Amino acid sequence: MSFMAGREFGSKTGSGFVSKEHEAIDRRERLRRLALETIDVSRDPYFMKNHLGQYECRLCLTLHKNEGNYLAHTQGKRHQQNMAKRAAMEAAEKEAAPAPQRRVAIRKTVKIGRPGYRVTKEYDQSDSTKALLFQIEYPEISDGERPRHRFMSAIEQKKEPTDWRYQYLLFAAEPYETICFKIPNMEVDNSKKDVQMFRHWDQDGKVYSLQIPFRNSEHNLAIPAPPHAM
Repeated sequence: MSFMAGREFGSKTGSGFVSKEHEAIDRRERLRRLALETIDVSRDPYFMKNHLGQYECRLCLTLHKNEGNYLAHTQGKRHQQNMAKRAAMEAAEKEAAPAPQRRVAIRKTVKIGRPGYRVTKEYDQSDSTKALLFQIEYPEISDGERPRHRFMSAIEQKKEPTDWRYQYLLFAAEPYETICFKIPNMEVDNSKKDVQMFRHWDQDGKVYSLQIPFRNSEHNLAIPAPPHAM
């Protein structure tokens, strides 16, 4: 390489070769020109022009004088590393995100009122066993529907002040309204094979029967008059 050729490439006088600093400048200039020709800045999500007319990289938080300088930055090591980190972070968040829950369609049914019912107070003198027999009539019950019941504690219900002496028994079947009975808070007796809680659905007569025997204990209160539906 001649002395003049070295000066043309920006070498220091007498050095005889191009410095690394000038090689880096020349490389950035080539990348800037290439980016200007191939990249559309308007589609870059990290490109932003502030109120001072400067160009910002929102990913790397850097300022640039013009678009060419910004595009050269996007081809650099720092921007590429930050892009890789961001992609890895988004992939991890996508894997950790819970699967979308399926929405269950809420069945809307027009209620036709309360069902008819009979409540019978039972007492067995042989062993002083007490029981209640509920018979709920569902003549217009929906096809394929079966009546259901469940017990509710005094603290669950919100209609009356909490009274631990009582519990609540609910019956439900579409399209009838749910009805509730207030009964003594006594332990159900299932210890005897011949006298246990009994339930039966008469599909012909459309009557749901539930018999609840209570354990005979000195701590249990006497069963009051048959309860009324709430």
